[in-house]
Amino acid sequence: MTLDTCTLDRITDTVLKYSPKGESGAPKIPKKVESGISTYAPISSVWEGSDSALLEAIFKFYPTISPEPILDSTYNAGRFWKGSKRNIVSMDIDPQYEPMIVVDNRKMTGVPSAKFGVVVYDPPHVGPQGRDKSRKRFDMDFGATMECGKDQDWNLSYLYPAFLKQAKRVLKPEGLLLAKITDMVNCHKSKWPHCDFMRMAEEAGFTVCDLIIKVRKGPMVSTKWKTAYHARKRHCFWIICRNSDKCERGIS
Repeated sequence: MTLDTCTLDRITDTVLKYSPKGESGAPKIPKKVESGISTYAPISSVWEGSDSALLEAIFKFYPTISPEPILDSTYNAGRFWKGSKRNIVSMDIDPQYEPMIVVDNRKMTGVPSAKFGVVVYDPPHVGPQGRDKSRKRFDMDFGATMECGKDQDWNLSYLYPAFLKQAKRVLKPEGLLLAKITDMVNCHKSKWPHCDFMRMAEEAGFTVCDLIIKVRKGPMVSTKWKTAYHARKRHCFWIICRNSDKCERGIS
């Protein structure tokens, strides 16, 4: 699939908005005040707020270049950006959400190279196996349609390598890749996709900088579950990767 002229113009306008001034939009990292007390604002490795608030905290803490323009490669209904004033280039494989780019994020056909300060990735966390397939709303909300059976080793990590290659291509040097990954139990076995993602990101040439645990108030429950064999997940991981061979700000 190739992008039409109108869509390319919209993407170009967003990219150019943050290009003429180079990286002058990068956040200023305060060093120390005269008293000798550090003034930096730390970010916790455990987050109990919303995804959107965490993303904004990440944008203020980690970048060495301007985070914008931001490519949301799994836009869906745009939940991360409700109320946000950020200019987002939206991408999704499903046209019903009217993203700027309708394309598989494992291909990113027509998306320009080295133009984005941040790529955000929130892939499917569960497959369609072992659930009531009449609950279509679940599919719509969580994208539980990707194959996740025996041929895939009951795991969705096979989605990552092709995406990571494209994310590496479209990110600027020093740009950030932010991935929301949730582990799961499938076919009576624990799967650890967050470990797979970090390993695959390093193999793709990223430096994995941090891992933030985002927790919710309570675990998911269902009346059809009669016996528990595993701890119910009430957390996910936000993985922060840098398109660089170094992780920390200001390290030369």
